[in-house]
Amino acid sequence: MTDHHIQPPTTPAGRREILFNAFDMNCVVHQSPGLWRHPEDRAREYNTLRYWTDVAQILEKGLFDGLFIADVLGPYDVFAADPDAALHSGAQVPVNDPFLLVSAMAAVTENLGFGLTAGTAYEHPYPFARRLGTLDHLTGGRVGWNVVTGYLPSAAQNMGQDDQLEHDARYDHADEYMDVVYKLLEGSWEDDAVVADKSTGVFTDASKVHRIEHEGQHFKTPGISVVEPSPQRMPVVYQAGASTRGRAFAGKHAEAVFINSPTKELTRQSVQRIRQSVVDAGRDPYSVRIFAMQTVVTGADDAAAQAKYEELTRYIDPIGGLVLMSGWMGLDLSRFDLDQPIGDVESNAIQSTVETFQKASGREGEPWTVRQLAEWVGVGGFGPVIVGGGESAARQLAEWQDETDIDGFNLAYHITPGTFEDIVEFVVPELQKLGRYKTEYAPGTLRNKLFGAGDHLPERHHGAQFQLRRRHTAQV
Repeated sequence: MTDHHIQPPTTPAGRREILFNAFDMNCVVHQSPGLWRHPEDRAREYNTLRYWTDVAQILEKGLFDGLFIADVLGPYDVFAADPDAALHSGAQVPVNDPFLLVSAMAAVTENLGFGLTAGTAYEHPYPFARRLGTLDHLTGGRVGWNVVTGYLPSAAQNMGQDDQLEHDARYDHADEYMDVVYKLLEGSWEDDAVVADKSTGVFTDASKVHRIEHEGQHFKTPGISVVEPSPQRMPVVYQAGASTRGRAFAGKHAEAVFINSPTKELTRQSVQRIRQSVVDAGRDPYSVRIFAMQTVVTGADDAAAQAKYEELTRYIDPIGGLVLMSGWMGLDLSRFDLDQPIGDVESNAIQSTVETFQKASGREGEPWTVRQLAEWVGVGGFGPVIVGGGESAARQLAEWQDETDIDGFNLAYHITPGTFEDIVEFVVPELQKLGRYKTEYAPGTLRNKLFGAGDHLPERHHGAQFQLRRRHTAQV
């Protein structure tokens, strides 16, 4: 696969295609605190396989590109300096492991991709690479890895550390982590190492399996990978960091980037910076698919959608919203008056979150207040919300893409799986009428579906240097 002159995906109608991921988490409250109490919401079933297989089948019916599953390792305890408010509201706690869901969902679908969040701070890359390779095998190459460096102090403390690494140091650590994973999945087994010859009894040609001999500042991994090559080898690399250091990391590693900004203009600026970071890393600017977070409240017409939105607001849990925002911003919002503006904040958490809300204006043109943050998060979490019938919502989504240069959306739910059912019923057909949404899946792996250029890392990607076929070519 090459990344020379990559273009945004288009539909058969010749229009730029809008890509869809569903945005979920293996918990009760992901992005819309309080809405789990809605009588139609099934989030309480998060710890059952039936819920997840139902969601997967709904998404595949709607030709979604993937299910993007967020994760945290540790409770949100920045608010009031303890986890009580998070536990009370269910704000991303309890939360279960996202990786264990995938095999069940893959078994009931054929095309849906799975973007799985896992951090680089607390698990050694050697066993993690095995898990990635295993899932890529079991899904037929439909797995992506959302690389996170961690932002909750509680996670670091529960792993025996006094505190997490400083923001930029976390990315330095992650850079080496990525190299170890690349070496294991791309540079240990040759493509034809597995012989599986029953007549001779030889399963693997040992001469074609190589030690990676990695020794760096953080990791020492000398041996071979224990996973034979999977359909993609290295799964698709997702990343969500939008800080200066995070963008540099994305430029080097990411194939898909998740962003969340409350306005089109901030989204456009973020997209422009990310594509420039990709160019700075020597890659094509469109070798990365950019997904913006969005929540859609829709129905048979605009009036039905507006009525639905007004009903949803009755279930908002503002304290749960402040719990989440405190964790994202690294700032204890319980210490502020509700009508106090959020000024300049120095944070070691998600720096892009702090920067976004410092730049965005509130409803009256003033800086955001604590109250406005709580109300904003109530329906759809951190991202913007579209309210409208299917035709209106489809038009607005197309306008977001046209005005910001995003490739698609990470669609958060307000109630689940009802949000996704509504999008499939009302919005997808209207996008197809506009020539902006696929009418069938492309063949192959998740990487090929996203880029249409093969199953493996493109030649200008940082990880491609570890591919055995490229190393052998260079030595000839």
